[in-house]
Amino acid sequence: MNPCERIFVAIDTTDAGQAAELAASLAGHVGGIKLGKEFFTANGPEGIRRVTAGGAPLFLDLKYHDIPNTVAGAVRAALALQPTMLTVHAVGGVAMMRAAAEAAAEAGDAMPLVLAITVLTSLAETDLPGIGIISPLPDQVVRLGRLAQKSRMDGVVCSAKEIMALRSVCGPDFKLVVPGIRPAGATNEDQKRVVTPVEAIALGADYLVIGRPITKANDPVAAVQKIAGELS
Repeated sequence: MNPCERIFVAIDTTDAGQAAELAASLAGHVGGIKLGKEFFTANGPEGIRRVTAGGAPLFLDLKYHDIPNTVAGAVRAALALQPTMLTVHAVGGVAMMRAAAEAAAEAGDAMPLVLAITVLTSLAETDLPGIGIISPLPDQVVRLGRLAQKSRMDGVVCSAKEIMALRSVCGPDFKLVVPGIRPAGATNEDQKRVVTPVEAIALGADYLVIGRPITKANDPVAAVQKIAGELS
């Protein structure tokens, strides 16, 4: 895979015009763009269509987590936006994830990758007891990864620090999409489990999600090209 194709740029803004302009400037330089809850809440499906009008592949990161029937309905509705990837929470359980996978399959050849969220990269080991998880963080990620694979997910979203453990139990074809990516010299901001792009690919990531190091750069295209050069 071309190094640029591995990069999905997280555009976290409520400004549809700004997001569309940024997506247009990055077209052909990255694998696609990621739009999430902040943008979708402010702009809805029409905002998504405006940003993807130039044909950029869409990672629709809405992290569905509800009863199976509701999640299946949400996934069916999302298919109209022609996402390349979309997300659900693995902690929603087997029935919910399978309902999401079955709904996504209704798109036929245009079926998106359905990815399960394991443990958010904003969480550290010390955060888990507060939400009732007593097992070590890597064990929790692997547990959810196995559950996701059993539930017919195409892959998971995980920290790069859990890639090797997930590969060992889920195999080479299970897609691993990795956020929390910070090029050397960039600040971590609200991410706690971070690695550089080169480290993530070396560990076996399939796709990288990179946001502010690109979107807040004076020249976003130059920032992408620099990262792609390092990956090459």
